[in-house]
Amino acid sequence: MTLFHFGNCVALAYIPYFITYKYSGLSEYSAFWKCVQAGAIYLFTQLCKMLILATFFPTSDGTTGHLDIIGEFMKSTVDLGDLVGFYFILTSVAGKGDLRFMTAGVGWATAELIVTRVLPLWFGARGTEFDWKYIQMSLESNVNLVQHLATAVLVWLWSRHDLNKSLRPIVIILLFLSCYKPLIVEILIHAVGLGSWILLLAKFFYTSCVGLVALQLYVGLTSTTANHFAAK
Repeated sequence: MTLFHFGNCVALAYIPYFITYKYSGLSEYSAFWKCVQAGAIYLFTQLCKMLILATFFPTSDGTTGHLDIIGEFMKSTVDLGDLVGFYFILTSVAGKGDLRFMTAGVGWATAELIVTRVLPLWFGARGTEFDWKYIQMSLESNVNLVQHLATAVLVWLWSRHDLNKSLRPIVIILLFLSCYKPLIVEILIHAVGLGSWILLLAKFFYTSCVGLVALQLYVGLTSTTANHFAAK
């Protein structure tokens, strides 16, 4: 039973990543090592963020259950470094725009999945007692995949010189919403007291909204560019 539960959790967490890589066109362009490179940049970015957090934002001995909004806001601000990491990946990966941001998103998300999910699932999901939190952890990894893909698209759009100037503030707002998602989640937990499943559903809708708007902006830009070249 424990092995079956562990297998279910691993399948829920990892198969969507494999499907995304297989059917997004990345496998056709032999982008595996580019995804590995993106994962290495993820690790380096997280190391830099950890050093900054340890140096400037040490763990406080505040009251248990109390939310320090200022402190959490400053810590979430460090997540802006992720945007720098994404930008570095996008500028270092050769290929079409969709290939570059797919490589950045899949490589980044896969590295995060391996770092944050392998050990908890291995030591937790194989336990003697069934616990829904490991199913939730696996499902949340799929939400994170969508989030990182959306972030990669938004960073790519921001770097484009042919993006309509009226759309640039929308891209910037969405990037900030992506970076400050953990802070918003913490506020919801303390203010509303969301349960684990409702919280997972809220994360899904939050990420889906950002992803759908990012996809719409991408489709609009690519269609405009295609029409421009067709007119020539």
